[in-house]
Amino acid sequence: MNLKRVTASLLFLSVSLLSAQDQKTEQKDSIQDLKEVTIIANKLLGSKFEARNRTGSAYFLSKQELMQQNYSDINRVLGQIPGVNIYEEDGFGLRPNISLRGTSPERSSKINIMEDGILLAPAPYSASAAYYFPNVNRMQSVEVLKGSSQIQYGPNTTGGAINFVSTEIPEDFNINLRSSFGSYNTLNSYANVGDSFENFGYMVEYNRRQSEGFKNLDNGGDTGFDMNDVVAKFRINTNADAKVYQSLDFKFQFSDEQSDETYLGLTDEDFSRTPFRRYAGSQEDLMDTEHTQFMLTHTAKFNDYFRITTTAYRNDFKRNWYKLNDVSAAGQSSSIANLLNNPGDFPLLFGIVDGSQDFAGSALNLKNNNREYYSQGIQTKADYHFLTGDVYHDIEVGLRYHQDEEDRFQWVDGYNMINGNMNLIDAGVPGTDSNRVTDAKALAAHILYKLKYGKLTLTPGFRYENIKLERNDYGSNDVNRTGINLSSRSNEINEFIPGIGANYKLNQELSFFGGVHKGFSPGGTRPEESSEQSVNYELGTRFNHNGLSGEVVGFYNDYSNLLGSDFAATGGVGTLDQFNAGEVDVKGIEAQAAFDFLKRNSNFSLPLTLSYTFTDATFQNNFDSNVGIWGEVSDGDEVPYISRHQFNAGLSFIANKFEAHANARYRGEFRTQAGSGSIPANEKVGSNFIVDISAKYHLTQNFSLTSNVINLLDTEYEVARVPAGLRPGHPFGIYGGFEFRF
Repeated sequence: MNLKRVTASLLFLSVSLLSAQDQKTEQKDSIQDLKEVTIIANKLLGSKFEARNRTGSAYFLSKQELMQQNYSDINRVLGQIPGVNIYEEDGFGLRPNISLRGTSPERSSKINIMEDGILLAPAPYSASAAYYFPNVNRMQSVEVLKGSSQIQYGPNTTGGAINFVSTEIPEDFNINLRSSFGSYNTLNSYANVGDSFENFGYMVEYNRRQSEGFKNLDNGGDTGFDMNDVVAKFRINTNADAKVYQSLDFKFQFSDEQSDETYLGLTDEDFSRTPFRRYAGSQEDLMDTEHTQFMLTHTAKFNDYFRITTTAYRNDFKRNWYKLNDVSAAGQSSSIANLLNNPGDFPLLFGIVDGSQDFAGSALNLKNNNREYYSQGIQTKADYHFLTGDVYHDIEVGLRYHQDEEDRFQWVDGYNMINGNMNLIDAGVPGTDSNRVTDAKALAAHILYKLKYGKLTLTPGFRYENIKLERNDYGSNDVNRTGINLSSRSNEINEFIPGIGANYKLNQELSFFGGVHKGFSPGGTRPEESSEQSVNYELGTRFNHNGLSGEVVGFYNDYSNLLGSDFAATGGVGTLDQFNAGEVDVKGIEAQAAFDFLKRNSNFSLPLTLSYTFTDATFQNNFDSNVGIWGEVSDGDEVPYISRHQFNAGLSFIANKFEAHANARYRGEFRTQAGSGSIPANEKVGSNFIVDISAKYHLTQNFSLTSNVINLLDTEYEVARVPAGLRPGHPFGIYGGFEFRF
């Protein structure tokens, strides 16, 4: 399929609709109905209607859409949305690497990840790498904002924001049960129960996920995971007819994970022979995490036009990723990233890692990447709207005070390798590898004004961020943190972030929108680390004609300074220090379309959805990052780990008793080091085409049988070369189960 032709066809379609616009009398736009305030505490959009009427690009995935494929892998969920670039890592979506419109994808650190409107990275200001990611199984909807439509949300305003809306308290008594089991002994079970009364409501849910994994560890062993997730919500509220309606919502969430995940991949030669192999040197690797969230939300609705919502929150996350970091023996040493890139230079070290070479001494250095995080704060926003004649006004004002912290207390253990088995030789002392605390305090405010007159909607706004960052490094010789070797540094950032969006609705079938806003991402604890800065533009059209609906958007992000970070996850040392990368241009096209071939049939539907993303991201200056995936950069080099072409197609057949869904996605090749021209074989991740299918048979109104197949064609494909070596995508997997609703 020629992807450029698809894009050209959609652009041509939008222009054709403009020239043949319907002359029927327009219906009154429902946005002028002042009976409801659209502001909702935990949602950015709330519906597809709101997404279609933003003055910037937005996408809303409903619960029904999330349930179609029964995806538990967030990479597969977000892969359906234009403008989202992802590279996988573990095949299950445990720790995704997400980019919106060409932002750096490493650990999703340059976008705002939220759950119920609250920042969810473990420490979103002081250590924004998303080593915790919310469980999509328990989500009611997923909202993605890009361009000027996300100026309200920060601190990262370049690419956009992704908000996960968790299961809400139901209006009536409700029970949901679902479970599936299949390949690699993978189990996914979910249950919830909830109800609402006149002045009280509740909802409790539990999700269990586990798998033995699809990779084959030398000498045997699991390569999967075990995860638990519990959420409880309670609400008390006044009577609906109270003079000032008020509600108080409490949310508690707890999750834990133990996953046999590693940073160690495969050499090119081994990947070509056995792509699902895992070397013996990764047999002790384990990620162990716990996450807790508390939220308390107060809503006061003074009348139909004015509402204030205030949320206090606290997130705690602790994790220890115990994993092979480097190898040392016989006077040689190498990081695992360098070793797998150059195995011929270190035959002894590589032999120890793959288990073919015995070594009695301490050679395999496993790092306890032991860290604890918290983030807490209080945020409030008020919305007031009114009419003056034929002009609709809406004013939203928001304020947030936030604190977060990353506490590193790490050490290294030494193992030998005998007959393919690792044995602990040298137990490290906690705190002797990395022993430091980084914290942040941030005050953020925003104002967004919406003006609607006739067919035109304007939304000017601005955001302000005041950020104070501090790092205290106690050093490897002060594990008791007495401060005798304390090294401190700090940085303060003040940023004013304006933006404006516009939407012009020609009629009920065609509209144009666009905007310009400032892109920003905060620097680190060193004053010389300038914040990421860009000016971002977008221009698009939405159409809906004879059942064919869609959107085409062009975007251009002009970076004056792109920030890079030293992540171990991208082959770096893992200090998280940031560095200035200078000027970068990111431009592209996002297109989506939907059509139901049986829209006139009352008993069946056959909807088709298409989406395409073209992204061109290039550096505009020379520099040597000396870190991770960028390497030595020249003017004109492409930014690595960004596919130029991505395409997704979904086709469904839905009847009263039966439904079937197919989803196909194409992800173009991308380079793993900055460069231009043809991609060298050892710096490339090849393109792939993956098909997933699912089906449901509804035995009764309350009970359904389910099945789904991941990677129907059993395609063997690579997804990344980081953290160290080539990594495979999920192979063929088949799963069956049930759903019960009451």
